[in-house]
Amino acid sequence: MTNFNTLMYRPLYWYGNDYTPTVDYDYSVGNQPVWSDNDRTVTVTLKDWKWSDGEQVTSRDVEFYINIYKANRAENCEYVPGRFPDNVVSVAAPNSSTLVLHLNASYDPEWFLYNQLSQLVPLPLAWDRTSLSQPAPTSDNGHLPDSTTAGAQAVYKFLDGQSKDQGAWTTSPLWSIVDGPWKLQSFTADGKVTLVPNPDYSGSPKPSIAKFIELPFTSDAAAINEFRSGGPSAFTIGYVPPQDVPVVPSLTAEGYLDNQGSQYGFNFFPLNYNNPAVGPIFKQLYFRQALQHLVDQTGWISAFLGHAATATVSPVPTAPPSPLVPALTTTSPYPFSVSAASTLLSANGWKVVPGGTTACGKPGTGTGECGAGITKGEPLTFNLVYASGLTSLQSEMNDLEAEAKRVGITINLTVQTPAAITSTSTPCTPSQAICKWQAADWNGGWVYADPYLPTGEVLFATGATTNFGSYSNPQANKLIDSTITAPASQEGQALSEYASFMAEQLPVIYQPTSIGLYSSNGGTLVSAKLGGFAGNSFTYLTPEAWYLVK
Repeated sequence: MTNFNTLMYRPLYWYGNDYTPTVDYDYSVGNQPVWSDNDRTVTVTLKDWKWSDGEQVTSRDVEFYINIYKANRAENCEYVPGRFPDNVVSVAAPNSSTLVLHLNASYDPEWFLYNQLSQLVPLPLAWDRTSLSQPAPTSDNGHLPDSTTAGAQAVYKFLDGQSKDQGAWTTSPLWSIVDGPWKLQSFTADGKVTLVPNPDYSGSPKPSIAKFIELPFTSDAAAINEFRSGGPSAFTIGYVPPQDVPVVPSLTAEGYLDNQGSQYGFNFFPLNYNNPAVGPIFKQLYFRQALQHLVDQTGWISAFLGHAATATVSPVPTAPPSPLVPALTTTSPYPFSVSAASTLLSANGWKVVPGGTTACGKPGTGTGECGAGITKGEPLTFNLVYASGLTSLQSEMNDLEAEAKRVGITINLTVQTPAAITSTSTPCTPSQAICKWQAADWNGGWVYADPYLPTGEVLFATGATTNFGSYSNPQANKLIDSTITAPASQEGQALSEYASFMAEQLPVIYQPTSIGLYSSNGGTLVSAKLGGFAGNSFTYLTPEAWYLVK
């Protein structure tokens, strides 16, 4: 939904323009926040923006969002226990353009701006109801339903139900109220989206193109065929599948420009530490080290990704460079090496059988033994589901399966749609039926598109809702906390220490990150007749800045 919702509903702050992973106040509803009380109070003033129904965008609209979030924490994938909104003691809106948050402790202002205020989105008060039969409120009479927990839960339930009626998206009195540069004109069942300019947009720049159409494709092959057959006159901008990077020169000859700006993210696949069968194996650092040694990142980049990718070392991206993060190492501590993988397994109690089945020969928790929860004779075998429709990913997984077999590890590969994988590869406890998944690769990795600062609390803090594999490490939690509470002057050092630890500890298995705007793409082709295009390091599109040239 990154390039759907944000085109119509602007967040309080906007990030990532011109391939720079920083805040852009020119595109933001909010002015630069002001800190006081030893960084325990933050004050935000809003610019003079209006909703498309003529109502003002106010601090009460932001408070409305906070109330909905607080009452429905479990429904928000960005929620981390102890973080926003738990760390907000009170919220005040002293006037229509001012919002004041009083916090429970002193926080690094940089972290709070990039990973907490980033979650705030003004919502029109016209949504603050529980039925379409109720009149849409235009101001707060002191009794709007979101002011109580039960009321906010009822509002969320109502809005969530309305959002599922896709056939009514273009006619709904709710979704027609926007504050972004675009309004939804049509939406088809297969995902084709047509947006038109919002004439009441308060921000800048204002759209100059008549329509912005998002086209869905069923496969990489279908997308590249559109490039070849239609050319720039039919396909103004699109993403290049990594395996098709070699054909880019022929496409640029047709009138495309090849834009290789990078997203601010990293690619990986998670392991389910709580899976009853193989979780105890995944929890062994030596096993993760051995498995990482079997990922031939350099070879994959050359053979499958058209050299349009970089090796991934840790969760903190090295590209595009960020002024918020100091220089980071680009060298993996676990380079491709089948012999290193074999040595690690042998040194930790496994009887390695190249081409066969490696099994635990020395159970126990002592030096040279397999580790807690692993029984004698237990085989090294696990299931890995990966995303369909991606030729390069299929090649990568087949190669990993083959390399693993060289040290007696059996990886059982299956294919599912990316949507199916992300819906089932979720945090779980061993007793839950949903905990049957073992390893999953949707090839999208993670883009830091809220939170924007790569501090890790959403992905790797114990109990985080998007900690897919339920990774838990006290030292990791401590380092993550340091990136959140350290003074601004020490934020860079805290991030470096966190990155180094996660490079060594391998909470997930790292794989190459493509240089395109999305993890599964190798670049962006832009028509030479399209002016104003500038990529966003968090993958947001800004078609309001585009214009057509002759």
